[in-house]
Order: sequence, then structure tokens, then C-alpha cells
Amino acid sequence: MNNEDLIQLEGAVENIVFRNEKNGYTVIEIPDSDNFITAVGIMPQVSAGDIVKLTGTYITHHNYGEQFSVQACEVCRPTESADILRYLSSGAIKGIGPQTAQRLVEQFGESTLDIMENHPERIALLKGISENKANEFSLQLKRNYGIRTLMMYLGEYGISNTSSVKIFNAIGSECIDRIKENPYILCQGDFGVSFESADFIAKKENLEPSSTIRLRAGVVYVLRHNERNGHTCLPKDKLAKTSADFLNVPVDSINACIDEMVFDRSLILDKIDGGDFIFTPDLHLNETYIASRIKMLLQFPSDKIKDVDKAVEQCEKENGIVYADLQKHAIMQALTEGMLILTGGPGTGKTTTLNAIIKIMKQNGKKVLLSSPTGRAAQRMSELTGNEAKTLHRLLEVSWDNRDNPIFNKNERNQLKCDALIVDEVSMVDTCIFESVMRALPLGCRLILVGDSDQLPSVGPGNILSDLINSKIAPVVTLNEIFRQAGQSLIVTNAHKIINGEIPVLNSSDNDFFFLQRNNKSDISKTIIDLCCNRLPKAYGYSALENIQVLSPSKKGELGTVELNTKLQNSLNPKSFDKSEITIGSKTFRMGDKVMQIKNNYDIRWFKADGDTGEGIFNGDIGIIEKIDKKAKSIHINFYDKIAHYTYEYASDLDFAYAVTVHKSQGNEFDAVVIPMYPGPSQLYYRNLLYTAVTRAKKTLVLVGNPQIVEYMVNNNRRTKRYSGLKEFLLRDDGLY
Repeated sequence: MNNEDLIQLEGAVENIVFRNEKNGYTVIEIPDSDNFITAVGIMPQVSAGDIVKLTGTYITHHNYGEQFSVQACEVCRPTESADILRYLSSGAIKGIGPQTAQRLVEQFGESTLDIMENHPERIALLKGISENKANEFSLQLKRNYGIRTLMMYLGEYGISNTSSVKIFNAIGSECIDRIKENPYILCQGDFGVSFESADFIAKKENLEPSSTIRLRAGVVYVLRHNERNGHTCLPKDKLAKTSADFLNVPVDSINACIDEMVFDRSLILDKIDGGDFIFTPDLHLNETYIASRIKMLLQFPSDKIKDVDKAVEQCEKENGIVYADLQKHAIMQALTEGMLILTGGPGTGKTTTLNAIIKIMKQNGKKVLLSSPTGRAAQRMSELTGNEAKTLHRLLEVSWDNRDNPIFNKNERNQLKCDALIVDEVSMVDTCIFESVMRALPLGCRLILVGDSDQLPSVGPGNILSDLINSKIAPVVTLNEIFRQAGQSLIVTNAHKIINGEIPVLNSSDNDFFFLQRNNKSDISKTIIDLCCNRLPKAYGYSALENIQVLSPSKKGELGTVELNTKLQNSLNPKSFDKSEITIGSKTFRMGDKVMQIKNNYDIRWFKADGDTGEGIFNGDIGIIEKIDKKAKSIHINFYDKIAHYTYEYASDLDFAYAVTVHKSQGNEFDAVVIPMYPGPSQLYYRNLLYTAVTRAKKTLVLVGNPQIVEYMVNNNRRTKRYSGLKEFLLRDDGLY
């Protein structure tokens, strides 16, 4: 929209109709001749009586009629006595009602607000207003004015009003002075401000590039950036070199800065395998806490369940099966030890083993809770075990603080009420969420962790499953026998071949694993489109959106997810006059598109058909756009088990999901999976990634491309290197074990 299309309005706010305190979304009324104009948008701390200058456009809401959609809001303090009276009478200042407002304005007239803010001792002279109350009025006025001023200051640097509200809530009324002193505080919280933006402000404020403030912020930024790559720590020399290159300063300056930060405990230095590693304090605490709780769990296990042999025999009779030796061993360990790690590939009987463990525990009066990292994984766990499984966030009863950071209501002071906790898909669980699980676990509770150690590690920082297994501190049972029914699936048998370094069978035409050889990128792309649009739906009755998923190792290139998503959208959901669409950033979403949430958002509300409601859509959740409401500036997305309502601002965290990377597919299973096989970056073409991709398919898998790429990936047994301290802390003799 061009600036000339925008309209400007000015007037005194008559009424606040609605306000979302979290994000500042506000509905106000301002007078217009004999009527009122309803204006909507991000307008935190706007109050009745304020003089506002609004920039935006008129829209028509399907329920509320014509509204003015605000894109920019400039607030001026009321200066006329009548407007000040309306402002104070509206409840803008807590503790002041209409009568008190009347007394204040009668006493101080047009100077009322200035005296309230800067001379509260004069307000305290009025009968019924104590000194404490007067000071509180002053603080509230400063806060209201402070947010407005901050929005204007940061707006000059392209920082949104929503970010400004978060920054003010986190830093307080002195935030502009603090930002001018140290602009880098903006990129150290979850404010949506990049280091580059903070660096730009720093230059405007004449901070030297070699200043200690900048160096310290740069080191933390590099550590936080590497958290997103899965590392909980970095070798000191690697951190120093990377930070020096990033900040364009000598490495000696960075080493001195790191030493200073270690001395004042802004960073933590610890020895791992004899080397110096640097942690942020929170991740160091996460990993050391996990280690201490695991040791305590093993040192003080729950009571053993008696007559396990007889219980297993009874399960075999009731279910008409005979458990394999390793399955029996796993059941015994789970029922007699405080902790068990159960691993194994597809078709090895993990679910059968789990069902026996759950059944015997329940028969012995034990309360068992089941959980998994993602909604789809929890739903699948519920279906396979016949017992309710919750996501870890729901299990721990997530809520949010005033900075929109998750807070788990289940913790060491309010622990889970259970005798055993089973967590599935543990390879996906990162250090931060696992620490929260351990805090909520009561003493004497059994912990059973289930996962596939050959899958890709978690998206977040840490290497929980691998570190626990490699430490050898807790019982581990690895199921490796493929059972008869699973052995009939070429997906299962080829997955095991891949992880064992063997070339999978590619020439089968009568099973569930197919290879279609194509020799160039264009032919591969055309075949993938044809498979999704025609061949697989016709052959199996699959829905292209709900049953088929294209997975690619990479985002970039003709066979990366970006290009494939464009082609698949054009083929499966082409532009049409009867389909609403909206452009968010560089992406044009339309009704019917398949989309994925690419970062956790704890504010998005969702609704289920049974009336259940809640908040939070998480990284990796996949859904279909059901409605784009341009008038209300909202998008409704069906995430299969719930409907979520997105504002346009939240929609910036959506991406197309016709094709997704293998990393983003973790925790999900699909009826049919299609994967391009063509040369790409070696760091993305390795054995574990291919294995993870193959095991996402439940019924049908199609590889399209060059068979030599399959061979290359199978033989490339590199594993993504992750720096973490958990294994070291588990093995450390600290008197807790």
C-alpha cells in the first residue's frame, strides 16, 4: 500500500472498547461530528481523553461494520481540562475514579497531569490521597508516557510497536536511557531485534566498535546463535575466533572480554574432556541440574514391582504373543529400576513393550503419565497405547510471563502426581524442556525414555538421548529384532539397512518403498509434482494435502523446499478469484494452503471441536489455511485437531509445508513421503538424515532421482557435531551418585 492511500485522523479518545494487554491490540472510539469512529490496531497505553493522531485505512469487519485500521498512532497528552477529566475518569490511572478526577482537575486545572507526574507531594496534600498513592499515580503516568515515547524512538529504527511493548515491560521506564547507553540489550532478550539493528543504533549513539559493551554483547550473541544450531556450549578458542570474525576485532580483545565475563559470572567456563568450554549461565544450570536429578533418580529408585515374571507371562497369555528376550529384559528393567532408556528402530516392538509396561504398572495400582514433544507424536502415542498422552508443554501446564516466556506450573514446588512418566520421541527433546521435566518429576517416580538414537537430534540445544546413552549411567535396552509383520515392509527393512551402512533395495515394484530414477533436476521436480497431484492420489486414494509429504534435505536450490513449495502451491492450490489470499513478507498465502509454524508462539489461541481452548502453536506444527479474513486481518488455520486464529503479525512465522526439510519433519509421520535424491551440500547428505527421512513414511515411500546419491548418503556416516556438557556432568563424581 502506498503512503498516499493512507488516511490521517485526529481527535480525543472517547472510549476504550477493548485492549489485549499482552500485545497492545486496542479498540477505541473517537468522535466524528455526531457519531463515533471505531479504530483498531496496536495502541498500547492509549486512554480515554488522549489526543491521538492516527494513520491507516478504513475496513469493513464482518461482525462490527466499518472500522479504521490503525498502522501508526501518535499520542499527545490531553491539555484541556475537559480532556484531562475524561482521561483520569476513564480508569487510565489505577486508583483514580470520576470523583477523585473531578477534585484533581478542579484543584490543578490544565497543570493536573504535570503536577501528578513531577510533583506528587502536592497531590498528597489533598484530603484522602496518601503520599504512597500520589507516588503510585506518578509512576503510572511515567509508565504510560514512557511506552509512547519508546515507540516513537524505536520506530525511527524500524522496530515495531509490539517489540517496543515487550522491551518496555522487560526494561522499565528508564529504557530509552538504558538503550542509549547499551543498545545491545535489545538483541539479548526475545524482543525480535537483531544484532545488526542494535549495532545500527549503537553507531547513531556514537559507541565505539571496540567498546566493551559491544564485545560482550557480540560474544553472547554468538553463543545464542549457536544454541539455535544445537550447541549448549562452545570451545573457548572456537568462540573467541568466531566472535572476533563476527565483530571484526582482534581475537586477543575477545579473549580478554571472555575472561572478564567468566570472572563476573556472565559466562560459565567448565572443563569438558580436558578442554575449556564456555556456557551461558542458564544452559550450564540446565545441564548440571539434569545430571544431578538423574543421579538422584538412580540413587533413590522407586520400589520394585513384585512378581514381574508372572505378570509378563499373564500379559503374553492375554495378548496371545510371546515377547522377545530383549523385550522381556526391557519390561523387567522398567518395573524394577528407577529409570530405563528404551531405543530401537522401526518395527522392533517398542510399542508392544511399552504397552506391557503400562499394563503391568496399572495392574499394580501405579499411576502412569505419557507424553511426547509434539501434538502429532502425542496423538500417535495415544492411539498406539490406548492411553492418553499429552505434549510436554501441556503436561507441565505451560503459562507465560509478561515477556511472553514460557513458565511451567509443574515444577519442583508443584510436581507431577504420578508413579511413572513415559516420554516418547526423546531424540526431539532439547535441554531446556528436559530440565523442566526433571524439575517436575517427584522423587521415587519411575522415568522411562523412549526414542530412536539414530534419528536426528532436537531442533533446540542439547543432545539429551545420545548423552544419556553414551554416559552408560542408566539402564539402556536397544531393541534390534525386526518382527515378522514389520519385516514385510520394505520401508522398515530398508531403514535398518540404511542405518547399518547397507545400500537399500531400490528395484522393488510391489511393496511400499519405490525408487524412480530421474537424471536431472527438472525431471525430478516434474515427477515430484506429478506424484503429489496425480499418481499417488489415484493409486492409493491419498489426499495431496493431508496424506502426502515432500521432504528435502535442503531449503535452497531447484529441489530445495523453497522452490518445491512454489511449484506445489501453483499445482495443488493455484490462484483463483474465489480464494482469498494475503501477502506476508515475501510469501503469498491463500485459502487452502498447507503451512507450518516455524517457531514457538505461546500467544496464538486455538479452539477444538469439543469446546476445549488454549494458547500456543509450536515449531513444526502443520495445518491448512481455512479462512483469510482481510477485514479482521486474521487467518484461521486447521491444525488437524484444533483451529488457530492468527493475526497478520503472527503469520510472519508461517511457511509453506507442501515440502519441508527433513529436520522440520521430526516427530511427524505421514502416510506417503516423497524425497528428491540429487547432489547437494555434504553437510546435509548423510546417513542419519536419510534414515530419519525414510522413517517418516508409514505406508508409502518414493525416492526420486539418482541412485548414486542414496549410496553416497548411506556411506557418509558423519553425525552432526553438537557441543554439550551433559555427558561430562553425568560422569562427574560430585557426591550425588
